[in-house]
Amino acid sequence: MTSGPAVPPEDARRGVLVIVPTYEEVGSLGGVLDRLHAAAPDVHVLVVDDASPDGTGELADARAAGDDRVHVLHRAGKAGLGPAYVAGFRWAAEHGYAVVVEMDADGSHPPERLPAMLAALEDADLVLGSRYVPGGRVQDWPAYRLALSRAGNLYTRWALRLPLADATGGYRVARADLIARLPFDEVASEGYCFQVDWAWRAYRAGARVVEVPITFTERAVGRSKMSGSIVAEALARVTWWGVRDRLADLLPGRVLHPVPAADRARGGAQVLR
Repeated sequence: MTSGPAVPPEDARRGVLVIVPTYEEVGSLGGVLDRLHAAAPDVHVLVVDDASPDGTGELADARAAGDDRVHVLHRAGKAGLGPAYVAGFRWAAEHGYAVVVEMDADGSHPPERLPAMLAALEDADLVLGSRYVPGGRVQDWPAYRLALSRAGNLYTRWALRLPLADATGGYRVARADLIARLPFDEVASEGYCFQVDWAWRAYRAGARVVEVPITFTERAVGRSKMSGSIVAEALARVTWWGVRDRLADLLPGRVLHPVPAADRARGGAQVLR
């Protein structure tokens, strides 16, 4: 079920859709929408709510009723981050958007950086809002959480031979035609491992990937969805993918890295300030 017009106005078609998954984000969603439209007034937003019991879905419906840039996709229950984004990608394709943005509802992803990320898309297929490139940083995280995130990204970079500083980050901008080329029906990851999964698939498919620095700020309202099971899923999946990738390289005629060798040699990705 959706709120707002079933098909966006003509001047919005082929434009930008920001997908915001929600579960119990009633305290932060309104502020994120306000900041987003202050920074990028023309973008549309799709709130994908997993039947939040705290009224997040009702808040999204109220915003959609008064603003034709806001749309809502209600899902039957909490099913994880990955499936929420895949549902949003399908909605974006059905409604003709050319650019899709992933953004958290808790305020940790700065909407004010979206214009810079959209500008970077002119020479890229996928733009990552990165905490760990020059100019990027993290605010208000405890030391153990920052160490865990940095270690996870370093391990991902090594295990998957993926030349990205922040493959686990969830703030990103992509061309819809790239998303259409990737087999999201095969993506089973649910937590932040979903972000690693599809960044890796994009890189291996030859996508031009750019990282733009952002300041990631720990949520001020509500509580983090991070858990030990999410970390365990990511570690297990990344390890298995890395092992399978290296074994497959030994098979004659098997090419798993369609990115040109010259691009891989210089890192396969670009950092913009």
